[in-house]
This record gives sequence, structure tokens and C-alpha cells, in this order.
Amino acid sequence: MSQTRKIILALPKGSLQESTFSMMKKAGFNFRLGSRAYIPTVDDPEIEARLIRAQEISRYIEQGVLDAGLTGYDWITENQSDVHEVANLVYAKAGLRPVRWVVAVPNDSPIQSAKDLEGKRIATEAVGLTRQYLKNHGVNADVEFSWGATEVKAPELVDAIVDITETGSSLRANNLRIVDTVLESTTRLIANRNAWNDPWKRKKIEQIALLLRGALAAETKVLIKLNVQQDHLDRVTQLLPSLHAPTVNPLATSGWYSVESVMDESVVREIIPSLKEAGAEGIIEIGLNKVVP
Repeated sequence: MSQTRKIILALPKGSLQESTFSMMKKAGFNFRLGSRAYIPTVDDPEIEARLIRAQEISRYIEQGVLDAGLTGYDWITENQSDVHEVANLVYAKAGLRPVRWVVAVPNDSPIQSAKDLEGKRIATEAVGLTRQYLKNHGVNADVEFSWGATEVKAPELVDAIVDITETGSSLRANNLRIVDTVLESTTRLIANRNAWNDPWKRKKIEQIALLLRGALAAETKVLIKLNVQQDHLDRVTQLLPSLHAPTVNPLATSGWYSVESVMDESVVREIIPSLKEAGAEGIIEIGLNKVVP
């Protein structure tokens, strides 16, 4: 009996961990952590998972220790990793948006632009990104690696920091203001180049990418189902946005139809009252796990 082939897939430990596990579950893959905290179990015999800090994942994938994984574009760039990018997945710790690496200084600092960083001391976890940013602006500054809690180091220990933010709330809480954006980053599914050239592994990685894209697309959409009499059918369907066109099926009761449509969740509160006025009945809103065009 032939042995089941596997890919070794890395998931990010830390700030992205919870949102990644949630997204993978919606994609159809249930990961669980046992006593060996860096080796999650998964209900897919073709996947062997590893839980690794996002900062390190792209290096291990480039080296071939891992076949594929989810990590930030920022760490791929920081590590200058030669990997194949499979999918750009816009989700982060706090929501469906990119994160930013920013230059931040105390509110009362005289620093107003990149040029004002000349000769200053900067603390950051992303030393490579910061040095490239300074080089691009023709600025010489002292960049030091920060082991964490970077936002509390200015102004006592350093003049400025380069730190990651989604909303800026942590920076504001520490009396810091943003001077400039160094890099905007999103989560990427990446693969080792040799693994990508292996037909079986490539197909498996592409399957994961397809399902993750579908799960991500479903995050902001819902399914609306309703019943309507034939006399009101045209008026109701004209109100319904959808991926292509609403699905309309006759019911067992003569002259009645069932209508379904996928739409952005943000429009539901506006459209349901209008649908009711147009003659719709039995309106149901259903959350979705995946939307695959």
C-alpha cells in the first residue's frame, strides 16, 4: 500500500495565529494544538503542520525545510527570501486590512519627515526594512534591533521607532505620532520553489489557496433567501445585488417563487426593508464559509 504524500505547511505563531486558524477552519481545514505546541494536528492526511513565528517562516521555506506557509509580505521582504508567492490574502490580527510598518516619534518631537532622521537613533524589529527605507531617502541613522515593546522606547532610549500597526491605537496610547509609512504588508501564502515545481505538491498548495481565497471572500458576504409572489418577482429581483444574477426557482405553491442572492453584508440592513416593501416574504440571512467564483 502506497504511503500518503504530504506537504509541510507552516502557520504563523503569534499575532496572526488566531485569525489564521479561523480562516483555515472556514476554508475546511481544522487545526488543533496538542501538547507539542509547535506541531498542530489537522484533519487532512496530506498536510503536516508546523507553528512557527511569522518572522522565520519565509527563511525555512526558501531552504526547503518547509514546503509552504502563511506569513507577512513584510517578513518575506525583511528576510529577502527567494520563494514563490501563491496568494495575497488580505487579513490581519484585527480585521480584513493590510498592516503598516511606520516611522513613529513622540508627539512633541521636532522630527517631521524622513530627512529629519539624519543622525538619529531608531529602534525596530525590522532592521532590514528600516535600513532600506533610510537608504531610499538618502538618510544615515543608527538602527538598532528591538526585542519587543518598541513603542515604549521613545524618547528615553531612542529618537524614533519603526513599528507595525493596524489601527495606530497602540502608538497613540504611548503618545506617539506617525511620520511616514515604511511598508504596507498583507498575509501571503508562499511556497518553496522546488515544492512548487513538484506537480503533486503544487496541486495541493493550489487547493489550499483556492479554499483560502473563498473563505476570505465570504468574510464580508451573506446569502439572502426569500419567497415572493409572481406579481412582485421582477420588482424584488431588481433590488437584489448578486455575484451574477439572483437564483429564482418556482415553489410547490402555484404563483410563488424562491429567490436566493449572495451580497455584501454591509448592504443587508438597507436592502431588507426595501425587499419587504416590494413584496418579499420569509426573508432569511445566512452567513457563508466560502465564496468561490
